[in-house]
Order: sequence, then C-alpha cells, then structure tokens
Amino acid sequence: MTQQITRNDFDQFLVQNYAPADFIPVKGKGSRVWDQQGKEYIDLTGGIAVNALGHCPDELLKVLQQQGSTLWHSSNWFTSEPTIALAKLLVEKTFAERVMFVNSGAEANEAALKLARRYAVDHFGYQKSKIISFKQSFHGRTLFTVSVGGQAKYSDGFGPKPADIIHVPYNDLDAVKAVIDDHTCAVIVEPIQGESGVLPATTEFLQGLRQLCDQYQALLIFDEVQTGVGRTGHFYTYMKYNVVPDILTSAKALANGFPIGAMMTTHQIAASFKPGVHGTTFGGNPLACAVAKKAVEIISDEHFLEQVRAKSDFIKQTIAKLNQQTPIFRQIRGEGLLIGAELIEKYHGKAMDFCHLANQYGLMLLVAGPNVVRLAPALNISQTELEEGLNKFAKTMTEFAK
Repeated sequence: MTQQITRNDFDQFLVQNYAPADFIPVKGKGSRVWDQQGKEYIDLTGGIAVNALGHCPDELLKVLQQQGSTLWHSSNWFTSEPTIALAKLLVEKTFAERVMFVNSGAEANEAALKLARRYAVDHFGYQKSKIISFKQSFHGRTLFTVSVGGQAKYSDGFGPKPADIIHVPYNDLDAVKAVIDDHTCAVIVEPIQGESGVLPATTEFLQGLRQLCDQYQALLIFDEVQTGVGRTGHFYTYMKYNVVPDILTSAKALANGFPIGAMMTTHQIAASFKPGVHGTTFGGNPLACAVAKKAVEIISDEHFLEQVRAKSDFIKQTIAKLNQQTPIFRQIRGEGLLIGAELIEKYHGKAMDFCHLANQYGLMLLVAGPNVVRLAPALNISQTELEEGLNKFAKTMTEFAK
C-alpha cells in the first residue's frame, strides 16, 4: 500500500527555498484543478503564465504520446526532426533567423547575455562589455541573470557578481541616455515587468531604446519569457510595440509546461556562437520540441489571439466594477491575460494574504511583488470558467475588505 504524501512532507524533505500553498494539487483539466481532498479550484495562475492552453490539453497530449513512443532524447551530437521543425516555425512567425533551444527562461537569458558579450568581443573588442538593465526587473536565477535582474534581494549574498552591469529606472529613457556609451554591448528589457508588479513599458520608451542601441552599436534584448507566446494577446509582445529586438528570449508557455526555452536572433549575431562556445544537454530535445510546435501552431493563430484580447477586456472591466463596490485596488493594469491588480496603500504588503484567502474559496491566484495580485489564466479559459473564477474573486474581495 502506497504511503500517503502530505504537505508536511514538503517541509521535511525538500529544500525550503519555496513556501507553497497548504494544499497539493493532484489533477488538472483545462482551467480546473483538484487537490488531494477532491476540492475543486479555478486556476487563474496558468502555472505562472506557463499553462497557456490549460492543464492536460488533448491536442498536446496526443503529440506527447506520439513523440514519447518514438524518440525522447538524442543529445546535441545529433539533431532531430521536431527540433528543426520548431525552429523553422518560430523563424517563419517572428523576426528571427536563428533559434537556440534551452530548458528554461533563465537559460534563455543566460544564452542571450553571453551571446551579446561574445558578439561585442568579436566585432568591437573586450572593452565593449557593459550591460544596461532596469530596476525591479527579473531575468532568472543563474548568477549572471540574477545579477542582471534589478532586484538586490535575489542577487545579494552569493559572493562577487559579474561585473559591468548597470541598473536604471524602468520607463525612463533619460536615465538610459545618461549611462549608454560606446562600451555598452547590450540593453535587456522586459516589455512588461512581470514579477515586479505587471508594469507595461511605454511605446516611446521601447522605441527610444531601439534608437539608442542602433546609435551605440549595442544589442537590444527583449526578455519575453513571461510575455511571449500569446500571453499579451500578441504572439510576441514586440509585435504590439512595433519594436524589433536583436535577440528575444522565450520559455514558460512555449510548450505549455513541458520544460523548454528559446533564444532567437539574426544570422549575423548568431554567428558568434560557433560550435563549443555555448551548449546544453537537454535543450532542444525532440519531446519538448514536438509539444512546443503544436502549442505554437495553436496560439499563434490570429483568431485565437483576438479571443485573448477580448477576455482581457472582460476581466479588467469586471474587476473594475467589483472595485467600485469594494474599493481595495488602486489600479488594474496589464496586457492580454497578464493582469495585475495593485492594492491600495491600506493593504500594502498583503497581496499574498489575498491569494491565501482566495484558496479557501476555490480560486488559485498569484502575486507580483507584495502589493499586486496577479492573474495569468490559461489563454483558452472558457467563459464559464472565467465567470466562476471572477465570482470567487468577488467573494475574496468582500471577505478581504472585512
């Protein structure tokens, strides 16, 4: 007889770098999740913007089973048909001419930053190494990416950090102008800062970054790990802003939860990654790439993306109406189905409390910093599931305000 696994076992056996919810999900379908006790939840987290097609979507399950019975892994000594097919599809649908596959968003950003530095060395010399990033940004948890990310709470305490990284305020083009120069190799930016509160960039800011990078022969890197693959109602968010980066990173929703990441760039820039310069054991494995190709085919469809934008309007309008009755939020913002509701000052620091309360009503939510409740549901969430979830959200607001 199998011994029962409990939430207390997490506290006993796992490294305590996470503090998960009190319940353990055991099954999911679409935007519904069930825990060990059989309690049902509406999932508005999307696995942190990962499960773009919900839990266990039939179309992806079919591909997973087919590829799983054919070829899982062959190493980077060989390539595979699914790997090439996915790369070709991404090239057809984006600015990119070349793709490198990895396993996560952090790895994609690590590869992008290393490529930017190597490209600068190849074309301009070792003195061109400065990287400009933005305060409160988040780019991953490797030592390089956490140092480039603009949150000291994630990067301090691990010894010396990689050098020549500068952080300036987000959406402040004058601050970038003050520090960019001929020694700058790259500017890395999230078109919407996700982890720090769902803060969208202005069009003027991103267009200005493009112009400055052109002026100083620096590469513009868009971190679209969270905003990419339909999350904002556009296949990639750079398409909304009409600002084309030199390098783009993608992960999270790319295979709907099967681990994969991608770094996309041009022929000229990619040429600096010659054989042996950078690599990964599992990146681009045929199983992940087969699933990702199917996800990309579904999500990149313009009709599908139109529905994402329509659901975004419905959620923001509904929460705004609820907030008139129970005014606990200062602002509701975001693009597509990446939405942040910022608590008024009275409730600052209590976003996580709101999420824990929502769990009691059978609702799964996220935070984006201590003051912002984040919603990132499946992009194909049904109207019924959405209305159920927002009804639970309304009950949470009422009880929270008490």
